Amino acid sequence: MRRFTRRAAFGLAVAGLIGRPAAAAGRPAPPIDLPPLGREFLWGVAGSGFQSEGHTPDSHQRRLFTEHTALARFPDCVDFYTRYTSDIALAADLGVGVYGISIEWARLQPRPGEWDEAGFEFYDRVLDAMAANGIRPMLTLDHWVYPVWIAERGGWGDPGIVEAWLGNARKVVDRYASRDPLWTTVANPGAYMKFESRDTLPTTGLSAMALRIVDVHNAIYDHIHLVQPSAQVTMSINVVAGTIADATESLIVDRVIDRLDFIGLGTYISFSLDTLPQLAEHTLIAPQDLSSPLTHAVQPESIYYALHYCAHRFPGKPVYVVESGMVTRNGLRDDGYSRANHLRDTVYWLQRAHADGINVIGYTYWTLTDSFAWGSYALRFGLYSVDVGTDPTLARKPTDAVAAYRAITASSGVPGNYRPSRPPATCSFVDLPDSCTDPVTLPR
Repeated sequence: MRRFTRRAAFGLAVAGLIGRPAAAAGRPAPPIDLPPLGREFLWGVAGSGFQSEGHTPDSHQRRLFTEHTALARFPDCVDFYTRYTSDIALAADLGVGVYGISIEWARLQPRPGEWDEAGFEFYDRVLDAMAANGIRPMLTLDHWVYPVWIAERGGWGDPGIVEAWLGNARKVVDRYASRDPLWTTVANPGAYMKFESRDTLPTTGLSAMALRIVDVHNAIYDHIHLVQPSAQVTMSINVVAGTIADATESLIVDRVIDRLDFIGLGTYISFSLDTLPQLAEHTLIAPQDLSSPLTHAVQPESIYYALHYCAHRFPGKPVYVVESGMVTRNGLRDDGYSRANHLRDTVYWLQRAHADGINVIGYTYWTLTDSFAWGSYALRFGLYSVDVGTDPTLARKPTDAVAAYRAITASSGVPGNYRPSRPPATCSFVDLPDSCTDPVTLPR
């Protein structure tokens, strides 16, 4: 626990400027009539296996969370494992063309050298259901979960994890490359490394885990393109506070950039001078601290700044927003910001970036349904709410964002005359100092 002081807040803002590419001078004028994103644009939803599947195989995450959290009381999560057919149908009804899932290593390889065919057959059925609904899978090879036997060997601290990880990943790629998925190798490695809390290698300033993530990404990228030559492969990164959210993650990306077919952008929270007084007076622990402003700081125009950041940081690379959404506390927010308004406002700024010439090719909402997040079911991200603690049927209940997303996919964005319900903030930390000297504006 640490006190987030005004000095620390200023330090965060300044840190965002270090190593940041200079933005182009002057922002494009806001269009009066915003053009749609076009029929080639990819709309999607996503979730991760451990957080949604249930019937959870023995993994280091299961052992970590089963003892002390809501997972122990509700081990089947939202039960995507048996409800995948109806969930995928809900996604198809939204009009999306992409569904992101993670392939759980612990489900496929419960012990060294042993492969569970039933695990593969489950994912076979899931991908069959996607194909039947005209949906393309986006498959994540590592969303922070590995088998217990890997943990017993030291997890990412064991040099042997590289070959073990690749052994599993190659089997997954060989089995599913014919489905023409989009691929994410490792989700948000900066947050993953914080979760794992590994030691730092003094010779490079990178953790052992970071170096091994570079190794597995580069090796599996080559293998994917060997068996699926037209594949599109990425590693998702988070952008917040003016730069890639984690300095080590930024260094990882620099070491894999030649093996990223597109930039997989994740963006959720944002800070600005408008939120600085709140941040200065609160103790921030982690996103699972439901009272923390860190959990709820949302300014939708931050996606506009993040997309411009990616365009300048990685010139020539298309950008796909692979994770974006808004958290609530059991469906509610203190500021009254609705999920539908947040979604429409976010897509407006996505269209603004596209209209500026940013090569943004897709947007995936996190998540289709509520799921297990940060040790509880109280933090909610779903387009469909699921009351795990009180509803034994685990009914999927549409939020107001379901109709909003359906309208967005049908029209390739929000209407040209749409104006955000939440105005741009003063001096967004996602784009300092330009957001102060040349802030983004709305049409008059």
